[in-house]
Amino acid sequence: MSRNSPRYSKTMIIIHWLTALLVVGAWLTAEGGRKVVQDPPLLHFALGLAVLVLIVPRLILRLVDGAPATDTQHGWLAIGAKAGHGLLYLLLIGLPITGWYAASRMGVPVSFLSVELPAIASKVQGRPGLIAELHENAGTFILILAGLHALMAVWHQFVLRDGTLQRMSLR
Repeated sequence: MSRNSPRYSKTMIIIHWLTALLVVGAWLTAEGGRKVVQDPPLLHFALGLAVLVLIVPRLILRLVDGAPATDTQHGWLAIGAKAGHGLLYLLLIGLPITGWYAASRMGVPVSFLSVELPAIASKVQGRPGLIAELHENAGTFILILAGLHALMAVWHQFVLRDGTLQRMSLR
């Protein structure tokens, strides 16, 4: 799809909704504190790392194909949309990396698809630090931001009547 198309490509739509499901799944399977050391949340790790893996083709598609053109995104609305999308992308990259970092600091091995990944930080005794705390809080923040993203899509669809929801649906 080109920037002039009214819809995202089917591949981008599938990646978008799969990413959304993975983020919600990762949030639902999250566990905090030192309990992670005794009983690592392997499903949480897998879901979070799957988000990180999916962000690569998603960013490539976004750079190559862009976003469908719209007539309703001008001024503050366009600035807000770009800022919101930018923050979502930052969190989609940052959350899995900070989670991997936090697990490394706790000495918890991280694997993805049965491949053990190297630690990206040294193990520490006690609390894993500020990055781990940021990871925990950002997990809830991405859900809030995604909820606002969804509300804006609904507002576009039913108040502005610009067909926004059709742009991200498979039909």
